[in-house]
Amino acid sequence: MVAPQPDPNGGVPERRRGRFWWVKWVAGLLVVALLCAEGVYLWPRLHESWRALTEIHWGWLAACILAQAVSLSGYGRVQKQLLHAGGVEVSQRKSVAVVYASTAMAVTLPAGQVFSTAFTYRETRRWGASPVVASWQLAISGVIAAAGLALLGFGGALLVGGSVSPFTLTFSLVGLIALVLAVRYVSAHPSSIESGARWVLVRVNSMRGKPADTGMHTVRETLTQLESVQLGKKDAAITLCWSAVHRIGDVVCLAFACYAIGADPLLSGLLIAFAAGKAVATIPLAPGGLVFVDATLIATLTTAASISASQAVAAAFVYRGVSFILVALAGWVVFLFLFRGHQHEDLEFDVELERAEQQGLQNRAQPPNPLTNPLTDPLTNPLTNPTEDHHHPG
Repeated sequence: MVAPQPDPNGGVPERRRGRFWWVKWVAGLLVVALLCAEGVYLWPRLHESWRALTEIHWGWLAACILAQAVSLSGYGRVQKQLLHAGGVEVSQRKSVAVVYASTAMAVTLPAGQVFSTAFTYRETRRWGASPVVASWQLAISGVIAAAGLALLGFGGALLVGGSVSPFTLTFSLVGLIALVLAVRYVSAHPSSIESGARWVLVRVNSMRGKPADTGMHTVRETLTQLESVQLGKKDAAITLCWSAVHRIGDVVCLAFACYAIGADPLLSGLLIAFAAGKAVATIPLAPGGLVFVDATLIATLTTAASISASQAVAAAFVYRGVSFILVALAGWVVFLFLFRGHQHEDLEFDVELERAEQQGLQNRAQPPNPLTNPLTDPLTNPLTNPTEDHHHPG
């Protein structure tokens, strides 16, 4: 590094250019040249894609938007049904509003999934869900959605004639059914896991040098909350059906986006493209999988759905415009109108929840005080205090 030479006139010293000052200019020119070359190479396809967009079928576009709305409404039903199994009643309007707002956070903010999950958890707690029920709802809905996505991918591979092992498909189906049955069993018999939790805690406390029963109170409190979750056969069936509506609606949205620009994709290719795009979207490289999801959709629609590259670019643009941009805009509008006022109350809300839970623990741990019980207080019991009239005059 060349040190700046002092100015003999006492001014600011002049910084001399380094030896490789020209490298950044060469790199900049190379990037510009590369972009120009790619533009020239892709111009025919981009020109055809733009022409397809200018000739878009507005009826199919409206159907595309409607399909995405049905998909999000289906996910709102999944959330509503799982909360119902946990003893929390919420309207479909509120559930869908949270789905839109949380989706907007997930697809637009850096680390959006974290903000989305925290927002959904907080709102379900506002509806009266216990910490266990709120966390349980988030976990089960996520597992069901992931399992449905995997089944769509397998279905597309089977339709296209790909080499999908029957064992793999069977294992996925059996795993999903086993998960639902396990959740139902634990919900109906939460005490069955108390002995296992006690066994683990005894050994962990032994290693930490603490009393053997340390933490058992928290376990019992969690099991008490878990007893409120009753995922019966009807709730499980309804949840799976609405989850199917959620996924199928999103696939139909992609299909209508292809029809809107005049393409006629194969069903198998649509399923594969959809599953691949959603899988790439889970990689936290960019908000909403921007660029990565688009490139994946274009590549899979071209290779698997048998449509041209220009049609794939136009279809991906329409689908992402509806499922990403339009949903994000609607979600942020919903957030600003319905949930913005909650944010300044978050700290007070957390404090109130903590106080209420602590008060509930104290009430369950302590026997009733006879001095505060109106049936045993001689000053308020009408049987022991005949001078007090407890009846209004007729």
